[in-house]
Amino acid sequence: MKKIALALGLMGLTALANAADPLNGTVWKTIDDKTKQAKATVKFTEQKNGTLTATIQSILTPGEENACTKCEGPYKNKSLKGLTIVRGLKNSGGTNYDSGSILDPQSGKTYKLKGQLADGGQKLQLRGYIGVAALGRNQTWVRVK
Repeated sequence: MKKIALALGLMGLTALANAADPLNGTVWKTIDDKTKQAKATVKFTEQKNGTLTATIQSILTPGEENACTKCEGPYKNKSLKGLTIVRGLKNSGGTNYDSGSILDPQSGKTYKLKGQLADGGQKLQLRGYIGVAALGRNQTWVRVK
């Protein structure tokens, strides 16, 4: 009986270890922290190393579908649709995320990123910053159903 319980327990731990992150495959509306308007939809994808990326699926603000003209390197003049703006985001336990980076297509700058799921997973509160988290901006994204 003990061997069966141990085997079931190990199987359960293996299933938990292999479970996809709660953000994996979800789609979110990005909400501009200044205008409070929806700007785009992004989809999170879990990578083989367990980190998350988020890629722009659609642009919701008319006239802003253009290329990332202020971006540098491989992002320069790339279309916003299909652009990966979040990279390396890791689940740091429960509903908390950190160690990521986010690209702001308007400024072309990349910021460190941390976040937390809120409202039962219906909102994603993000903080982009340079250096220390106290020096940054907040955005709350809303899950697309």
